[in-house]
Amino acid sequence: MKKIYLIALIFTALNVKGQGLPGLGAGTTPNNKPILHGKNWVAITGKPLGATAGASIFQQGGNAVDAACAMIAATSTMWDVLSWGGETQALIYHPIEKKVIAINALGYAPTGATVDFYKSQGMDYPPQFGPLAATTPGTPGGIMTMLAEYGTMSLEQILKPSMELAKGYPIEAQTANAMEAQKARIKGWPYSKKIFLPHLGEEREAPSPGEIFVQEDLYQTLSKLVEAEKEALAAGKSRKEAIYVAYDRFYKGDIAKEIVRGTREQGGLFTEEDLANWTVKIEEPLHVNYKGIDVYKLQEWTQGPALLQSLNILENFDLKSMGYNSANYIHTVYQAMNLAFADRDFYYGDPAFVDSPMEGLLSKEYAKERAKLIGDVNDPTITAGDPYPFQGETNPYLDILNKNKASIAALDPSQFNSTLDEQFLADFQSGTTSVETADVEGWVVSVTPSGGWVPAVVAGNTGVGLSQRMQSFVLDENLNPYNLPEPGKRPRVTLTPSLAMKDGKPLLAFAVQGGDSQDQNLLQLFLNIVEFNMDVQEATEAANFNSYQMQSSFGDHEVRPGAMVLRKDTPDWISKELSRKGYKLELWNKTSGPLNAIWFDWKHGSFWGGSSDYGDDYGIAW
Repeated sequence: MKKIYLIALIFTALNVKGQGLPGLGAGTTPNNKPILHGKNWVAITGKPLGATAGASIFQQGGNAVDAACAMIAATSTMWDVLSWGGETQALIYHPIEKKVIAINALGYAPTGATVDFYKSQGMDYPPQFGPLAATTPGTPGGIMTMLAEYGTMSLEQILKPSMELAKGYPIEAQTANAMEAQKARIKGWPYSKKIFLPHLGEEREAPSPGEIFVQEDLYQTLSKLVEAEKEALAAGKSRKEAIYVAYDRFYKGDIAKEIVRGTREQGGLFTEEDLANWTVKIEEPLHVNYKGIDVYKLQEWTQGPALLQSLNILENFDLKSMGYNSANYIHTVYQAMNLAFADRDFYYGDPAFVDSPMEGLLSKEYAKERAKLIGDVNDPTITAGDPYPFQGETNPYLDILNKNKASIAALDPSQFNSTLDEQFLADFQSGTTSVETADVEGWVVSVTPSGGWVPAVVAGNTGVGLSQRMQSFVLDENLNPYNLPEPGKRPRVTLTPSLAMKDGKPLLAFAVQGGDSQDQNLLQLFLNIVEFNMDVQEATEAANFNSYQMQSSFGDHEVRPGAMVLRKDTPDWISKELSRKGYKLELWNKTSGPLNAIWFDWKHGSFWGGSSDYGDDYGIAW
């Protein structure tokens, strides 16, 4: 591992002054981070040690899928706003088949998780925390499926960095302080308390920043996966078959039994059948074409199609002539996002259970009709449209849709709550991490793994922190008749990796953490590059704006019509004009991410990596 650290240091030293070309017309300040230039590979993720794990796999000859799997595993071990019991969703460009592949490794609702059950507990929504917030673990299956189907290495090789981390690593301040801040809740879960609070009874009960953080239970769980793989290989199984033997040990063997036992002990609903019956889905992604660029997102079990809808709407406007982050540009993009997210809030759900009208929602004709609703001022009463006629069908929930329109239209806009209080923002922007990799062979991977963030319920003696994703369901069909909990159903999540293709080749791989703000930030990053000619690092650091007019996917699923966050260096005249248009503004120092992206320079045969200056996100290229 020492060799990798040396490469990272040399690379940084050589590039501190090489800030890249200025974005034409962007008006941005010089980059705070250098562009990552690579000829052979790029690895970018939410933690420096996670990027190092990916770099080590590349140096051993692994491809971009191998590296991405190692990075997901490492960041899960480091509790980078996710854990091993969370969920993994990815877009992979397959250079041999020349197609984009979608990986759906989101857990589903366990047995007994129904609308009636949660209402019987006195809940308006499934809870934010605790065992009843947990979907079945998805990340282990996602890693092993990606590795088996598209990687080249053994599970032992890609788990080695994670196992070293589980044996002990110097914990970052962000994670350590989250454990300390959440210790009152953590003490209610015995297996979480054992891991997160090693200094019980002392003034600081969580680890201190820089302290060696040890996870022996998780190490043993990962060792069992490697053991299962080794035994299968010794018995003559192929690399791929051996990885799936380890998969079965996690979901059908002794690991699964302990996950179920430990979860049910703490009040959860998991059964052994829930874990055994869950599978990773390899799917066709959705995509639209924006001015000659094909943009790919996961299906409507995520919020990803909202970015595609926004692009369709914005194609009806001359954004470049408005100017980067002018009042008119911000207003137009904000309104387009409101229209797309209103549809997200009403229509998106698990396609294995419901038939969302995606053909109509993604049609250019529907987008033109939605674009006509954008006026000169903010409209706080925007609701979902009716896409069914645009796919030749009748809306089965037209009565609910019309009732929603009537109830919102009857409200007094002056009474809307546009205050961005601390708890609302924490819920709205609940984090994840992102993983972006690419290699010289043409493999490209974009991932937003998440779930199991601190404070997480740990499932027995496995060291596996459980997801909190059940909270993204709703319990009232008037909010979204497509996204009601049922056993085996996946909630509609915010997690949303992105890939863009041009002329049949990868153009941009990009992802971001941040809950409901993800596709807002990703949309702006894409437009920064495509419309305003920013380089990839400038685009990740550029000033974003965020809307809070859509329904939060977390907590109490609140809405803040007209609320907007701008960066503090926004000129006063722009803020005043936006206020005149009906927006309630807040100004922050940073609004840019944390965004991670790879841009493909086909002219010179190289990669350009960008990683925002928002937090701990970090990349290495070679």
